[in-house]
Amino acid sequence: MRRAATEIAHMQLTLFTDYCFRVLIYLAQQPQRRVTITELSDYYGISRHHLVKVVHWLGRHGYVSTSRGKQGGLRLARPAQDINIGAVARATEPGFDLVECFNAATNTCRILPQCGLAGVLMGATRAFLAELDRYTLADMTVRALPAAAAEEVPLRQRPGGLRKAGSPRA
Repeated sequence: MRRAATEIAHMQLTLFTDYCFRVLIYLAQQPQRRVTITELSDYYGISRHHLVKVVHWLGRHGYVSTSRGKQGGLRLARPAQDINIGAVARATEPGFDLVECFNAATNTCRILPQCGLAGVLMGATRAFLAELDRYTLADMTVRALPAAAAEEVPLRQRPGGLRKAGSPRA
């Protein structure tokens, strides 16, 4: 039986990819200043240790620039409109092998020659990535964060996720 169009199927990205997107979006919303890892950790309620790994990776791959010292912090290494969402997903994900038969080196599926599922899933993966390719980081930052975002209530203390404290639910 087919699912209704209103039902949402779940395709999950790794936490690493999710955190990379969060860091990039936050930095894109704060282009006028440098941001610290501690600020990001407090805002999102994510372990500072995890964010250090994420920021290091983003810096090595040219997405963010970092500087140390009293005036140090992070900022985007290039304009948000030059950072493609699909490219970030491809770079951060270990692979989009949705099923075992997508990887010839580890495939042990005996029905592959007779199975049509692999082709359908490969098409779905291509469509997913093609949709991500349509957007840049600038498209993900519709509203700028307030200048004093670090002074706001951290995400982990906000009921309902990313909405700002005191703002109505959508």
